[in-house]
Amino acid sequence: MATRTVSIVIPAYNHADFLAEAIDSVLTQDYPDIELIVLDDGSTDGTRSLLERYSGRLYWETQSNMGQSATLNKGWGKARGVIFGKLSADDVLYPGCVRAAVETFEARPETVVTYCDFKLIDPRSRSIRTVQAPEFDYREMVVGFVCAPGPGAFFRRSAFESAGGWDLSLRQMPDHEYWLRLGLLGEFKRIPRTLAAFRVHENSLTFAATPERSAEEPIRILQKYFSLGGVPDTIRGEQPKAISNAFLVSAQLHLRSGRYATAFRHLRSAAALFPANVFRLLLLRRIANALFNRMGHRLLWLLKRS
Repeated sequence: MATRTVSIVIPAYNHADFLAEAIDSVLTQDYPDIELIVLDDGSTDGTRSLLERYSGRLYWETQSNMGQSATLNKGWGKARGVIFGKLSADDVLYPGCVRAAVETFEARPETVVTYCDFKLIDPRSRSIRTVQAPEFDYREMVVGFVCAPGPGAFFRRSAFESAGGWDLSLRQMPDHEYWLRLGLLGEFKRIPRTLAAFRVHENSLTFAATPERSAEEPIRILQKYFSLGGVPDTIRGEQPKAISNAFLVSAQLHLRSGRYATAFRHLRSAAALFPANVFRLLLLRRIANALFNRMGHRLLWLLKRS
């Protein structure tokens, strides 16, 4: 197999405690043609001094704080690869991840995104559990607001050039909005192997309390999506159900952050748009996740530490 350059961008902001592990997980991949770009987005911890130790092994620079989306767009704009990837500064790629993605793209020319199963790990890199990603279902990604790709996802440069970059207005779920746009271009292919890890810790976006504006993003994402051209008619016909699910996800984020009145209003809006949604088991799971997810992870960390 002829090698094709894979460009991976790590946006780094005050994650010096985890960044070296993320970088090393890329540099030790067995695929021979990887371009690693690390952009320090105005960190105030030891990120810069850590990156200086890697000079000559990767490209890095320090910039004024731009935010994750702008930083990634800048990194991919600098990249020379034909396959792009992103790795959070607190996440990890496992051995063979890049090679598996490239082999999948080579075998399936119609594929625009690859993704894999992954582990949840704690702040000390100990395994919490394995997440088996669902097989790709574009309708479910839109209507059910299910984001299949996690860490270890890659996409073609041509898809980036067609769809553009991440939405700069989004902070909580810019990846989900991006996958919705890329899904209009071609198929996503799941690699049924555990090839990456997502770190859960107090300061991770999916674990920390969500600011009020960020918690509204699911609704804004779906409203923007249905304004796009090229949305399949079968999916456009389910717009009320899709927006209802977006309100449920938003309600979950508000509930997790203690904004109970706003969460209840969003539940009512979800019911008004698609009444059957409030009687689904999924609603109970979202409420339980919002109320107990952080507590459960803290308990797991305590048990592992003991």
